[in-house]
Amino acid sequence: MYDPDKIEKKLEEELRRASSAEEIEKIRVKYFGKKGLITLGLKSLKELPLEERKRVGAKLNAIKKQYEQEILRKKEEIKAKSLNKRWDYTSPGRFTQRGYLHPLSYIEYRIREIFSSLGFKFVDGPYIETDYYNFEALNIPPHHPAREMHDTFYIEGRRDILLRTHTSPVQIRTMEKMKPPVRVGHIGRVFRVDPFDASHAPAFTQFEGLYVDKGVSFKDLKGTIMHFIKELFGKDIAVKFLPSYFPFTEPSAEVYLRWKGEWMEILGCGMVHPKVLKNVGIDPEIYSGFAFGMGIERIAMIKYGIKDIRLFSENNLKFLKQFPG
Repeated sequence: MYDPDKIEKKLEEELRRASSAEEIEKIRVKYFGKKGLITLGLKSLKELPLEERKRVGAKLNAIKKQYEQEILRKKEEIKAKSLNKRWDYTSPGRFTQRGYLHPLSYIEYRIREIFSSLGFKFVDGPYIETDYYNFEALNIPPHHPAREMHDTFYIEGRRDILLRTHTSPVQIRTMEKMKPPVRVGHIGRVFRVDPFDASHAPAFTQFEGLYVDKGVSFKDLKGTIMHFIKELFGKDIAVKFLPSYFPFTEPSAEVYLRWKGEWMEILGCGMVHPKVLKNVGIDPEIYSGFAFGMGIERIAMIKYGIKDIRLFSENNLKFLKQFPG
């Protein structure tokens, strides 16, 4: 007669004595494999009388359910003991390979380090903006042609809520809360309806700087920018300022540096437009200031000779390991 109680007792004893993964696996096959004792017992139930079939079937299924789980638990237990013997978790850690900062993280770190040393405090601002903060308060009214420079993501069904196209709205929000002297920086993502190709991205990172106080002049702006560039690119780097146009600064300039034999644009800057100061309740007859902005990705591309902006978001270790940051 097929006795499931004796089979269970034998299985329990063998499992208790097993001390390796190989022994556990042999037990699993012996009892639950295709020709295992429990498997064959379930297949032979049809040969038993109905009442006996019910009793034995219920018992075999209970054994199967319980001990298949027990076998898995025993395997994990043996595996854990094996790892504990192999590794001493109380010993000092050992690194087989050094980690790498992402190039954008390194550039951001250096920017924060350089401008913090000049007294700039870093502030934050929202990514979802209103039309007022993103455009109008920065002297870009609805009819202004400069809006055509910003291919904007608007919230569906709204023309007054959008994803910010630049970090300049943080200037407005900061000056509304903080009266001069104001010396702040902001780093964050901006969004534009641009193709994702070698030189464009629909989302990228900008750094914005702002300084407002009595007697701030263009020479202060120039000195600040020159200090930043020489700290990041080297003391002997050649730099030039060319006249430009931005609605929120006047006069305005684009800044170029000579890097590896080429003149490359690195940022835009200028003196804060009097209308912008008036919009935040600051008297332009008493105070003046400068502002500047740059793309973090662009700085990294210039410094490291990277030709495709898409490489920054591909998480390719072969690419990332090239950088010493």
